Amino acid sequence: MSIFHRAMDRFADFIWTGRKVNLRFTAEYRTACYAVPLINKLLAEGDDGDAYRTALVPWHEAERPPLAIYQGGTSRCRIDGPWQMARCDWLPLGGLILSPSVTAHLDPFEAQALHDKMQQAIETVILAWVRDHDLTALPPVPEHFDRRRADRKAKAMIAAWASGEGASATSIITPGDGVDCCSGYTADLPCDACRKGPAHD
Repeated sequence: MSIFHRAMDRFADFIWTGRKVNLRFTAEYRTACYAVPLINKLLAEGDDGDAYRTALVPWHEAERPPLAIYQGGTSRCRIDGPWQMARCDWLPLGGLILSPSVTAHLDPFEAQALHDKMQQAIETVILAWVRDHDLTALPPVPEHFDRRRADRKAKAMIAAWASGEGASATSIITPGDGVDCCSGYTADLPCDACRKGPAHD
């Protein structure tokens, strides 16, 4: 993005901050039925809306629609779509690897091979977690849960950990609540501008 465009973006942000705008879309009916709930989530005010918009920043930056994005501590890879039918199989159009001092574009076959390896690695880690935490011994719980209650407990855990009461934090959520009781997860936090959307550098 040029210096001029960045300056105009910042000026527009200053002018329009706090103002509401009306958006109008035209879409095929079935597409609209699927897209409208997603749009509503993206436009939501507060932390939820910020989180949804931040999650889509890599989509906005990609030239092709991402089929999968795998993020590590300092490296990440992206599998690019749309899927292409080849004989009796489906292949991505390509992929991208970003790592310190490395930027590599992948052809369809390299991208598919990497995609398979990443899925295998994830499956291995998940199964190991299930085994190490003896999750199969716990009674099954619904996939959906009481969001308000779960958020309240999660925030209480985080607050206890932040105040140095780590031992008490692990006892706040008990098995059967349908919420993971793990701590120590860290991730790069987005800046305030990223939380509002990707239109900045």
